[in-house]
Amino acid sequence: MISDELKAELLEVGLEAARQAGALLRDGRPADLAVAATKTSPIDVVTEMDIAAEKLITGILAERRPEDGLLGEEGADTPGTSGVRWVVDPLDGTVNYLYGLPSWGVSIAAEYGGETVVGVVAAPMRGETYHAVLGGGAWLGRTPLACRPAAPLDQALLGTGFAYVQTRRAHQAEVAARIIPLVRDIRRGGSAALDLCDVAAGRLDGYYERGLNPWDLAAGDLIAREAGALTGGRPGEPASGELTLAATPAVFASLQPLLEEFGAWHD
Repeated sequence: MISDELKAELLEVGLEAARQAGALLRDGRPADLAVAATKTSPIDVVTEMDIAAEKLITGILAERRPEDGLLGEEGADTPGTSGVRWVVDPLDGTVNYLYGLPSWGVSIAAEYGGETVVGVVAAPMRGETYHAVLGGGAWLGRTPLACRPAAPLDQALLGTGFAYVQTRRAHQAEVAARIIPLVRDIRRGGSAALDLCDVAAGRLDGYYERGLNPWDLAAGDLIAREAGALTGGRPGEPASGELTLAATPAVFASLQPLLEEFGAWHD
């Protein structure tokens, strides 16, 4: 079992790494920012700032916690020997960042024994940093977070996202088209980490998406759960790349069966 002292240390390190990376991304963005590489498709991009931010974060973690493991979006993958593994998305919402839109963030989670115990999401253009410690609640700065009160599905505001692989996003659009008549509305923010934090902060009643990676959801999933939301994937399964769902308990209970019925978990 992880000690409270270790949780506190991991939170401190995560907050510092997110703060520094967020400042680098906010203040160091070049006016002529360009695509450095692509990932799953020509429209799924990496910029030089993604790479610079991950290098900064990995450097801080290596200095402060040299025996820990690390999984990062831009290629870092080391096993470690301490039982702690960091799961890092240095820039979640890269396309927003590339276009100068403000909805992007730095997501850093710490796992112990395979369980997420600390999550930090910094949103520099909002001037906000969210964090959670397993069993210790979710916070926006020093303000405790709580998901929205119960509301029926037809009054729920949902967030979602779409893949950059054309066949998958076409199916996702079909699922969204079936859900829209059943809810208040759907938003597409462009950053899974921020969407999960918005559920925690009561700005969304729920959020779902297929195709997320561990670094997209690790920190935000913990923050949402610690704020009182339910999170998961397909019925009886945890959030994963197959399906991620976070919502107020009432919306979760109504939405999960619909996502299963509509096949939101397959391409």
